[in-house]
Amino acid sequence: MKVLRIGLQKSSTFNILRARGDLARRLQPQGVQVTWAEFTSGPPLLEALAAGKIDVGEVGDAPVIFAQSKNAPIVYFGQSQPNPEAVALLVPKDSSIRTLADLRNKKVAFAKGSSAQPLVVNALAKAGLKLSDITPVYLQPPEARVAFESGKIDAWAVWDPFYAAAQVGGNARVLANGRGHTPFRLFFVANSDFAATNASLLPGLLRDLRSAGQWALANPGRSADFLSKATKIPVDVLEVSERRRLGRYQVSPIQTGGLRDQQQVADTFARLKLIPKPINVNDIVVNVKN
Repeated sequence: MKVLRIGLQKSSTFNILRARGDLARRLQPQGVQVTWAEFTSGPPLLEALAAGKIDVGEVGDAPVIFAQSKNAPIVYFGQSQPNPEAVALLVPKDSSIRTLADLRNKKVAFAKGSSAQPLVVNALAKAGLKLSDITPVYLQPPEARVAFESGKIDAWAVWDPFYAAAQVGGNARVLANGRGHTPFRLFFVANSDFAATNASLLPGLLRDLRSAGQWALANPGRSADFLSKATKIPVDVLEVSERRRLGRYQVSPIQTGGLRDQQQVADTFARLKLIPKPINVNDIVVNVKN
């Protein structure tokens, strides 16, 4: 039996397919078994994808750009719509930080190379600041939550459901969300060798993801319950994050708008020398028909 190895995160639309069993049931008669591997953020997921340890996955904008700049064997095959409300810069409720300009000389945590990084870069720029004006603290979300609550960092950039968890069960205040700073899309990516030899699987995969997203949008309460069982995140946290996932559940093949947004992020990162060279995001796109 052939195996389709999928990488996912706590925020992934793939969690709906895993929880409902839709994909596994559809592919089983075709002789395809589905396996799942969970990652804390996009960068380690893409490392596994590039190494051929998984076949497809779902990540935010920045991780793919960093991976492409290092010539990783990956391709885009799908995207979501923008969802800037699902990522935020958080500070403790009693923090003296009231504006983005107040972040100067402060410790700001985020997962390096993750989709939180464009939020940090662009929010700082709006306030007339650069990355060199803060002290970046590179932490994965679980470690960052501990550092945030123990006062070891001053601010934390993170996405849902970690963002919602910090609001519901933590001491977090929103300094800024992604609106006006980052589109915060999801992208569906594949190992380039896998995509070349299994192109017929990709359209069906996008259709399943789109269907799962439509179901989740129509049934936010049931979606939160399904996801709680799959991710072990409390339902009350997921009820908050699910209300913010309107764009991220709208799945399609790669579109012009998504590529334009990605190219803007890539150009910004190249200008700031966050990536080793300029890239053209169109170079790694696989066109998938609906």
